[in-house]
Amino acid sequence: MPQTITPPAITPASQDDLRLLNALEKKVLWLASYMIHNANHLRPSRDGLKVGGHQASSASLVSIMTALYFHAMRAEDRIAVKPHASPIMHAIMYLMGRQKLEALQAFRGFGGAQSYPSITKDKTDVDFSTGSVGMGVAATLFNSLVQDYVVDHGWMKESQTGRMIALAGDAEFDEGNIFESLLEGWKHRVGNLWWVVDYNRHSLDGVVDDALFDRIRGVFDSLGWQVTPLKYGKKLLAARDGPAGEALLDWIDRCPNQLYSALTYQGGAEWRHHLELDLKGASGIKAFLDAHDDEALQGVMTNLGGHDMATITEAFAGADDGAPHCFIAYTIKGYGLPLAGHKDNHAGLMSPAQLESLRASLGVPEGREWDKFAGLETDEAVTKAFIANAPYQARKKPAKPGPVIEAPEIAAPTDDQQSTQEAFGKIMFALGKGDSTLAERIVTTSPDVTSSTNLSGWVNRRKLYALENVADVFKDRRIPSAQIWTKGPSGQHIELGIAENNLFSLLGQLGLSERQFGTRLIPVGTLYDPFIARGLDALNYALYQGARFMLVATPSGITLGPEGGAHQSINSPLIGMSQPGLVSLEPSYADELAVQMAWGFEHMQKPGGSSVYLRLSTRKLDQLPRTLTAEQKADICAGAYWLRAPRRDTRGVIVYTGALAPEVMLAAESLAGRERGLAILAVTSADLLYKGWAAHARAGATGENTPVSHIETLFAGLPRDARLITVCDGHPLTLSWLGTVGGNPVTPLGVEAFGQTGDLPDLYRHHHLDAQAIVSAYTDWVR
Repeated sequence: MPQTITPPAITPASQDDLRLLNALEKKVLWLASYMIHNANHLRPSRDGLKVGGHQASSASLVSIMTALYFHAMRAEDRIAVKPHASPIMHAIMYLMGRQKLEALQAFRGFGGAQSYPSITKDKTDVDFSTGSVGMGVAATLFNSLVQDYVVDHGWMKESQTGRMIALAGDAEFDEGNIFESLLEGWKHRVGNLWWVVDYNRHSLDGVVDDALFDRIRGVFDSLGWQVTPLKYGKKLLAARDGPAGEALLDWIDRCPNQLYSALTYQGGAEWRHHLELDLKGASGIKAFLDAHDDEALQGVMTNLGGHDMATITEAFAGADDGAPHCFIAYTIKGYGLPLAGHKDNHAGLMSPAQLESLRASLGVPEGREWDKFAGLETDEAVTKAFIANAPYQARKKPAKPGPVIEAPEIAAPTDDQQSTQEAFGKIMFALGKGDSTLAERIVTTSPDVTSSTNLSGWVNRRKLYALENVADVFKDRRIPSAQIWTKGPSGQHIELGIAENNLFSLLGQLGLSERQFGTRLIPVGTLYDPFIARGLDALNYALYQGARFMLVATPSGITLGPEGGAHQSINSPLIGMSQPGLVSLEPSYADELAVQMAWGFEHMQKPGGSSVYLRLSTRKLDQLPRTLTAEQKADICAGAYWLRAPRRDTRGVIVYTGALAPEVMLAAESLAGRERGLAILAVTSADLLYKGWAAHARAGATGENTPVSHIETLFAGLPRDARLITVCDGHPLTLSWLGTVGGNPVTPLGVEAFGQTGDLPDLYRHHHLDAQAIVSAYTDWVR
């Protein structure tokens, strides 16, 4: 599997290095365990709730993480740490001088070290937020793809590249998004990727299936990954060459996970008793058992590859070819702790007595529990130098964001009749024809709906991205087609299969490119609006990390009538409004969309900005014969503008958003004879309106100096008794809250039930969204 990038090889650890790594492993285990103990048993509790911290889940990765951070990882490498191993990460960062003691002491407290690694919340090195199980694993694959993209476009040298490493619990492989990403990685020939599976065979509720390892390996083998099991440590391998060696390892291979875990928890005496029974008559078994006391026997029988420093470092040193590599590391949940092996240890905590016993066994003096070097069996000066000289320590803080890449003037398409989806495609095509810096940095992606979301024009101009040039056979054979699917390293569209989790995972990593690689990209992703819900976990994960991208969701609402209810979106406007890190916009006309896209490209890049979600429609609307003024453009970007302003005698206002503008105009025309004061408010972003109003409403309680919101300014001249008729091709809550702004009564119209097939007149009538329904809502109130 050829790759564009091959990182330099890792050198094996020397005996002196192994001695230091083993000493640091114990120190890391102590600091992580004590950090959790402090949070649960020593720090004052004001609410009486258990703090938690996963001492056992952390301990299973202590050996691997010590080997990675202090030996194998380089400054350019990026790592996604298993969520429950966060305490290990914080302890390592503390030893490296990259985490403050106060953060450890405030673990899981406000402003302290986070429960799970977080890019935006932690104040130390975090490359991938991993609080959502499985998401951080897939993120490393897509980040490797982004790194390939950045290198191939000449914005990064190969010498600056690093490996993408994921530390994953075996139970995380129950998450479907991991397997979705694997298929996409195979298609794009992603390499330069290490996944280390913490195969401790325990999940939250019990012990995992005995055959899981074989299934995991089979998946990776079939997709071209190299797979390296780390099953036996050096002690077990040495035992294989001694008395009863083959019988002993064969017994371990056949031992059920539950039994192995139980014996680990019970200790050497039980190991002895069980081996005497199971291997009775095996040649050499008595000699083997007689050569080990109970403590030594426990040490040999639990000497798995994932806890043997020499085995781990040799495995890492042997994987240097840049191909995707999976290490299946056999480990023990709770390794080194009195909780080791117990099936209930996932959320278990050591008692104070157990913690004291651990402290004594590790030689940590009482009163020096937080001391970085207390209890180490190695020379302090030598250890400090070893830590300081670890290759990882050359890492620098992420560069501050660069200046905003200005958008060229975005002109609205001039067709008399068009949909916002069509207008989006034409705007992207025009950008693709140009030579602006913005167009150069735009990278688009879509889950197999590129053509049906009107991205084809852009792709025809800018081509698809691939590691190698691939011609479009249809074009070469002169077969007419609207799509030109030419691929190559300079392409700017990343083609994805039908998996919204992959879309949001990729958008998230593209939107963090400046942080990871010092290169700002402008990601634009398209999908069908109803299917945002399919990828919500990945969308939330991407935004939690602070990723910036433009999400174009189209077609939306019930306007996709013939496709039926499964293709019609109801609650997506509420998702957009309630999702942190995202601003949702819903224009009705092409000129509104052009203004909002220009605003969105800038907002994505600004400090304090966010990602942008455009909810578009396939419904063609007659465009308004107008040239927007600077004030109208500002109002559109603020969330709303008056199409017909209120008067002193106004008794009603029709408030609408999106594709239902024609029904509003027809209703207004029908009411014109009796209601000369009828006002019409065009809402281009219910989200921005709400955010501004809510911030100002909170100002009185918090004492903040927040300006009067845009919607309050618009409603300043509106009579308090004027009724609002809100109309939305989505859930009516999207706009019904507007009555709270000035205390106006509201009649909300929208979609509250699953749709069905039909043309728009039938569907709008069925959902009470047609012009007659709007008129009736108004006249019923007047009567």
